[in-house]
Amino acid sequence: MQQTPLEVRRAFGLLFIGVSISVGTASILSEVVFEQNDPTYYYAIVWFGSFGVTFGTIFGRWKKIIPSIRGRMKNSVNWSTPIKAVNGLCWAVPFATIGVFPSMYQYLILIGIGLGNVSTYLFMKKFSGLVNNEQIIVGGIALIAIPIAVLIDTSYVSNQTLAVILSRFMIAIAYGAGGIFAIAKK
Repeated sequence: MQQTPLEVRRAFGLLFIGVSISVGTASILSEVVFEQNDPTYYYAIVWFGSFGVTFGTIFGRWKKIIPSIRGRMKNSVNWSTPIKAVNGLCWAVPFATIGVFPSMYQYLILIGIGLGNVSTYLFMKKFSGLVNNEQIIVGGIALIAIPIAVLIDTSYVSNQTLAVILSRFMIAIAYGAGGIFAIAKK
C-alpha cells in the first residue's frame, strides 16, 4: 500500500523524535556514568539501551511507519552514482575522521549530521522532487551548533566536557525540532 506524503513525513517525524529522545537520554545518563567513574562498558549499555528502548517503543507501537521510512529512503536509489557518492561522503567522512581527530569528535559528529542532512535534502529536492523541510531543519541546526560548541570549548573558560554535552544536546534539539516540524506540518 502506497503511503501519502503526509504519512511519510509523520513517520520521519517520529523517527527524528526517537533520535532526539535517545540522544538526549543517553547524554544525560552518560554524564551520570562519567561522574560516578563507572566502567567504560556502561557507556555502550547506556547508548544502546537508550536507542533500543526508544525505538522498540516507537516501532513496536507503530509498525506501519517502517514501510513509510523505507519508502522515502529508497528515493535515493535512482540517483546517479556520483550523487550517491557525494551524499555518502557528506555523511561518512566526518564520522570516519573521528579516528584521526578523536579530540574533535563532538564537532565532527555535528558536521556529519549537518552535512549529511543538508546534502540529502538538496539531492532529494533536485533529483527526487521531494521537499523534506524537516531534514534541512536538522542539518541547519547541527551546523549552527558547531561555532557555539567551539566558542564554549575555546573560550576563556575552556570546558571540553561542557562542549561535548552541548553538542549532544544540540543534536537532540536538531532532531526534535525536525521531528516536531514534520508531525505538525499539514
